[in-house]
Parts: sequence; C-alpha cells; structure tokens
Amino acid sequence: MINGNNQVLVVGAGLAGSETAYYLASRGIPTVLVDMKPHKFTPAHESENFGELVCSNSLKSNDIYGNACGLLKEEMRRLGSMIIAVADETAVPAGSALAVDREKFSSRITEKLKACPNLTILSQEITKIPELQDGYVVIATGPLTADALSKDIQDQFGDNLHFYDASAPIVAVESIDFHHAFTGDRYGKGTGDYINCPMDKDEYYAFVDALLSAERAHLHEFEKGEIFEGCMPVEVMASRGRDTLRFGTLKPVGLLDENGKRPYAVLQLRKENETGSAYNLVGFQTNLKFPEQKRVFSMIPALKNAEFLRYGVMHRNTYIHAPSVLNRDFSVKNKQGLFFAGQITGVEGYVESAMSGLLVGIAIADKILGRTPTVLDDTTVCGALQTHISTPNKDFQPMNANFGIVAPLPTRIKDKKARYEAYAKRSLQTLSALQGE
Repeated sequence: MINGNNQVLVVGAGLAGSETAYYLASRGIPTVLVDMKPHKFTPAHESENFGELVCSNSLKSNDIYGNACGLLKEEMRRLGSMIIAVADETAVPAGSALAVDREKFSSRITEKLKACPNLTILSQEITKIPELQDGYVVIATGPLTADALSKDIQDQFGDNLHFYDASAPIVAVESIDFHHAFTGDRYGKGTGDYINCPMDKDEYYAFVDALLSAERAHLHEFEKGEIFEGCMPVEVMASRGRDTLRFGTLKPVGLLDENGKRPYAVLQLRKENETGSAYNLVGFQTNLKFPEQKRVFSMIPALKNAEFLRYGVMHRNTYIHAPSVLNRDFSVKNKQGLFFAGQITGVEGYVESAMSGLLVGIAIADKILGRTPTVLDDTTVCGALQTHISTPNKDFQPMNANFGIVAPLPTRIKDKKARYEAYAKRSLQTLSALQGE
C-alpha cells in the first residue's frame, strides 16, 4: 500500500529503480518498489521479471583501465552496486565485454528484490507523480515511460520533457587530424570555436556514396515515425540527392580555409564540454550501426583517426531536460524529496542507467541515515555524468560513459592507452580516499 507513512517510494523496476530500491532496503530503510508489470507492459518489454534487458545482452566493456564504461562498472562495484554484482554472477563469455545471460540476469535481480527485507513490491501503474508528506519519491520509469505518467511529468515540467533521442557522434579532440582541419566561424563571426573538416569534390561524393549504402540500426515499430519528425538523420537527408548535404549540413558558405579558399563541403565540429576535450559532429544525427559510423565518418580526412567517445543514436527515449530540472544528485529543483533516476534523467545506456539509480540510493540513504553526503567529483566517471546532467546546456542530449567528459589530466598524455590508464588510476584513487581506504 502506498501512503504517507512510506519512507521511500520507487516507481519503476528497471535497472535504475531496482538499484535504488535494493540499495536503500538492504540498508534497513523501508522502501516500496512499484511497477506496472505484470498487468501492463511497455511495447519493448515482455518478461515479468525486473531489470529486463530489452536490446543487447552486453553491458559493454569490462576493461577498467582501457574503457570508460569498464571503469564505471568498477566504480559501481566499489560503491555497492547490486546490478553489477548480478551481472558478474550471470556473465557469459564475451571477450573483454561484460555480457550476461539475460534471463538469469533479470531473474536473479527479481529474486534479490523479493527476498530483501524492508522492501515491499507492488504491481500497479502509477499515472501521476506521487506525493509523500515526509518521504522520498524516485521516478525511474525509463525511456518508455507510460503515456499517463509522461503527461503528468510534462504538465509539471513543461517543455523540459522529450520523447525521442536523436544525437550526433562525439569525438576526442586529440584524435582530430588538424593537418586536414581549420578553426573558425562562418563569415568570421564568433570567436573561432568551430573545428572545420573540409572535403574536396571526390572526397565528398565518396563519403555520400558510403553513407547511402551503410547499414542502419533496427528500429522497433513503435519508434518509427516519432524520431524523424524532430531531427532528420544525415543518411536520410543524403538520400534526397547527392548534393543535399553540400547545400545543408555540410555547406561551406562563409568558411575559408587557411589558404583563403572555400572548400567543396565542410563538416563542422562544435565543442561538447567546457574543457574542449570532446567535439560534436554538427548535424550528424544518425541511425547507422556503430561500426558503420566509425567506417563512414572516418572517411572525412580530418577524422581518419577519430576516436569516437559516443556514437550517434536515434530511438524512442523519454527523457527530461535534466539541467533545467535536476540538481547534481538527481533530486528535482525546488521539490523536496523528489528524485529521478535512469535514462529519463539523460544518461544513456544500461550501466549508466543503473549508476544513476545507485547514486540516488546513496543520496537518499545519506539523508535518512544522517551520513556525510557522498560527493563524487569529475575525476570519476560517476561524477562526470552527474556534472553532465546538471550543467546548464540549452542543447542538452543524453550521454553515455566516456573519457571526454571527465576532468582533464594535469599533464596531457598523447598515447590513448596510457591516457585511459591514467584516468582509471586517478578515479580509483579518488574512490579509495572517499571511502577512507
């Protein structure tokens, strides 16, 4: 039963909600976890179990010292993540990745939740954000939040709710070949913040041909028709004619290279973060498969050795404009006791979603148990993602774990392997210090 005497109410039993609920209840805090399963399912879900993986069974790399998502998992292990513990327990061979037996994974999560003292599980659809007089509410309903609750969120937060995710790839600035790029704004207006990646005629048409023949990612039926209205994929735009991009996204008008010559076509890169370690491919929203993005976009001369920190994605994804709505700990501004967790906050991916649920659980537990607030800085992947969702940004887009968002190292390390290892060692040192080790 949901009432004003509940200390914590978590809505949604996906990865984030399950993580939050388990963290709190396993620490003696009375918690209610409510999910609309099995009475109602989203278009992508079919199992009655919690923590269901609806796409891949891979939680991406498990390499702590060579991959940001691998490091994120280790940070979560050290912070007490139930989701990562279950993933380790139900892992299947997958090289350097952490992949799971998806049925055993969700079954084990469900078992642990049902056996957890202090946790009450209810099957009920929540159509409005609940209000608890003295407790905490966590909305963790995911990228496919049901229509009624989505409407209530939209009513409360206005235009800060989005219903699809259409984002362009992001590359590491160190990997851009500046022998084939130049900085500057159109017509010399601005402060030269854009990196321009020119193409000559042959390079442009070879790129367009490759783009048109590249393999696209699968979309669910319920996703088709929602994404393309708001943001045209670059490959769809190119299909309207081989010169369409040259007069649109890749137009060279107002741009002159270092020799004072206007290129045939130009891709502009825009700074993604304040430190300038990551750059966004402007206008390159795409639904190409990740390997295809790497292959095709690397045909642009300045990106021939590009290190992709995030690939472009296009899919149904209900998420809020987090910088306008959330504090760094995922609590709602000016609404005491209300938190959001999971992909609805603007983090992208299985592990990142679970991470937000873990951090919400930690933040609430700190308050209830009178502990010193746990603060993770940007030397950790967790802290960097917290900064991403809470830093003012009118062009906010969901983000996954990548080293481009973490705090720069005090000394620049050009070698990627050594740089990533340095990021990881620094992060783990931060966590050890935080935990008094």
